[in-house]
Amino acid sequence: MRVLGVDPGLTRCGVGIVEGAPGRPCRLVGVHVVRTDPEAALPDRLLRLDTALAQLVERYQPDAVAVERVFSQHNVASVIGTAQASAVAVLAGARAGVTVATYTPSEAKAAITGSGVADKKQMTTMVTKLLRLDAPPKPADAADALALAICHVWRGGTQARFTAARDKTILKGEPR
Repeated sequence: MRVLGVDPGLTRCGVGIVEGAPGRPCRLVGVHVVRTDPEAALPDRLLRLDTALAQLVERYQPDAVAVERVFSQHNVASVIGTAQASAVAVLAGARAGVTVATYTPSEAKAAITGSGVADKKQMTTMVTKLLRLDAPPKPADAADALALAICHVWRGGTQARFTAARDKTILKGEPR
């Protein structure tokens, strides 16, 4: 399974691509950071992000897109920008016809480190180890995007198999 993970942001949007299977180590395929000019008009920034994500989806042909779910922060302006970037990422996957999943930061942290309250340094260290990288991915947005992709391979892949098995059982007319 190939997953494109997205850590949404208007100024810096992390994108990480991994391949793997539930219960097996993942392999790094690519990592990018899409940047937009904070001084540019919002429509131009969203268009830049949309174009870049569409190109990355086309280039890497993922089976799924995993996006960090926006959570409440104290800075409302930051939440709005992150939510807009998140929507662009969700649309990029939907346009490509692939599975799109969202994960909270706590879900990704728990999948990668075993603790839903891990800090950025712990996450980056674990992503570096899990992908057997020589150096940590930088900036943190890139490491977070890779963590989301790994999270989906491990959690979303298993969930998809359960759903497929359930649907197959239902099609045979067996009770749930």
